Amino acid sequence: MNQHLHDTFSEGISPQWEITRTGGSALLIKDARLFLCNLPTSATYANAQITDYRYSAFDFAWEPPVRLTVTASSGQPADQMIGTAGFGFWNHPFSPDSRRLPRLPRALWFFFSAPPNDMRLAHGAPGHGWKAATIDATRPRAWSLIPFAPPAALLMNIPPLYDALYPPIQRALGIAEQPLDPALMTERHTYTIDWQPASVTFAIDGSTVLHTSHSPRGKLGFVAWIDNQYAVVTPQGRFAFGRTPVTQAQSLILEEVHLEQLD
Repeated sequence: MNQHLHDTFSEGISPQWEITRTGGSALLIKDARLFLCNLPTSATYANAQITDYRYSAFDFAWEPPVRLTVTASSGQPADQMIGTAGFGFWNHPFSPDSRRLPRLPRALWFFFSAPPNDMRLAHGAPGHGWKAATIDATRPRAWSLIPFAPPAALLMNIPPLYDALYPPIQRALGIAEQPLDPALMTERHTYTIDWQPASVTFAIDGSTVLHTSHSPRGKLGFVAWIDNQYAVVTPQGRFAFGRTPVTQAQSLILEEVHLEQLD
């Protein structure tokens, strides 16, 4: 089946999108650009989001081979942003406005997070910032590690043991990450994800920034969002979740979204 979805936002917000406006958030069209906005609010959850699947059904449409192209920027420098933002594919494993029980994550996306977010999922990589990333925690190898997770987390508080133990765990979880220059976010760039059955290639303006064999399995849905939540998830066993008050407006700006199922 040759699926195709293309939107330049020149005629408003298309009915093809499932729109989420939670808390102090808004979606605006200006000069053929879609602004996903979080407005000044309390610490309640604020999320401006579009997906191509329905919350009522979670009818994910995309599986490899597929190519995603997004032309985007942020409305403010990365060091003035809070929460998380990005675009790509995921299985909607969890979010505060989700209508399903949490599940293990599968995703490939361009992902931003601001402190106090600390998700150090790749060995030696920072726990926040602007990244190209993949994860597939539903792999059978990942399930086989569950009984060993508590003692492994304790051992990985010792740096030499973290260096020895975590790389094979990372591979089992299908995690690949490439930190990106956060200055890219305030500039207009075209981002591409070429998702193949055995590989994923991330590119910016045609230049590859990450190529990995960690290709998530199964169908996923497209998502683009900006919110005010943070998470702490580290190999050393630290976990926390919360929300940062939005004290000044912030936005993710989309100029074009193009998804194509390849032959």
